[in-house]
Amino acid sequence: MIRRLLNLCFLFFFSNFYIVFFLLKSPPLLNVFLVITSVAYFIVFNIAPRWKKKSFSREEVLMGGRELIICAFLVFIADVCFSIFFLPKFDFKPVAVIFSELGALIVLLIIVFNGVLRIIFASTQLSLIMKVTLFFTWWIPLLNFFVCWRCCRVAKHEYLFKLYKEELNESRKDNDVCKTKYPLLMVHGIFWRDWQIFNYWGRISKELLRNGAVVYYGNQQSAAPMEISGAELKSQILSILEKEHCEKVNIIAHSKGGLDARYAISFLDAAPYVASLTTVGTPHRGCSLVDIAIKKLPNSLIRRFAKGYNSMYKKLGDTEPDFCSGIYDITTEQCALFNEEVVDKEGVLYSSVASKMSSFFSADFPLNVGYAILRRTDGENDGFVSVESSKWGNYLGTFETKRGRGVSHGDMIDLTRKNIKGFDACECYIDIIKGLKEKGL
Repeated sequence: MIRRLLNLCFLFFFSNFYIVFFLLKSPPLLNVFLVITSVAYFIVFNIAPRWKKKSFSREEVLMGGRELIICAFLVFIADVCFSIFFLPKFDFKPVAVIFSELGALIVLLIIVFNGVLRIIFASTQLSLIMKVTLFFTWWIPLLNFFVCWRCCRVAKHEYLFKLYKEELNESRKDNDVCKTKYPLLMVHGIFWRDWQIFNYWGRISKELLRNGAVVYYGNQQSAAPMEISGAELKSQILSILEKEHCEKVNIIAHSKGGLDARYAISFLDAAPYVASLTTVGTPHRGCSLVDIAIKKLPNSLIRRFAKGYNSMYKKLGDTEPDFCSGIYDITTEQCALFNEEVVDKEGVLYSSVASKMSSFFSADFPLNVGYAILRRTDGENDGFVSVESSKWGNYLGTFETKRGRGVSHGDMIDLTRKNIKGFDACECYIDIIKGLKEKGL
């Protein structure tokens, strides 16, 4: 607060230097010195408004932008009050007043624009819509106040969350809470691949690695029949055993990846190599949303879409993409048959978790539409899979928030990389893996 107060005093002085010099009646040489010093201070303030040693880290740049905007608005209020209540008491020429006010406005606009750019480029939690709105409205009176206030609030929460995660990881860095006996195999769901550029698991994998986990990915195709995806998973499991010189793996599978893993364990004799399978939002009893889509949409449209999907994903790396087989595998009818034939194997710990959205506004399209449909047919759901369908084996619980946001199918894999109040996806997985470690797995 003291630092901010000093900055505010300086900015007020700098934005009204013409009138201040006139009132002080200081000699010209002193005025020149004060101007040069003030310009230098102004430049330094715009570069490092918070005076931190790590002022060029992303988080400090972000908070620096927030500080610039706050200081500019406070000085603007002070300038307005100064112009209304103080200037009329002196006999200043109109030209001098206009010159002074224009100079003050330019100074404040420079500061605000600098702060706006810092927040736009440094924030990972501010939505694209808000960034665009901020960029085009920061100069509009009144409207800019509400937009900047919202963006500064997001910036502060983002910074505090980062500090919380750093302190949490620092407190447990020597414990290796995620260092399980067997390595982790993270299995993605349908319509995705394990790309290095855009990690399917968001920030989760890095957090697990930071806390001692050994992480591998399924690398199965985005949409394929279970027998193909299962075979690819078994091949990956055997490859991990060879690389790590271990006996088994712990599988964490999301969405349809859980069914693919169950198929590999039960039908492809991968059970001896799997210590545990934890499914996250897996449609064990099928996805009613897919049933509805298949019934409502014309077969010709589904085939046309499948052709385009298969063609695109073949270019992206899939060897045998099969959109239709992928979605038919998660219908309620097919899953009922699957559960009769694919029985759990002894020696493998089966666990599951689910999540649920709170309202239509808990997620973006298409999960919000999926939620509205499933809410009528299946009750609580995550926008793609109902809570009841997600339960299998040892049920570890349903992730949700106490109010408002809820937790969607995509939130469970940190898809949007957004910090959700009341839910930390990374900590959810850490807790799951801590449980595996405690069981000696």
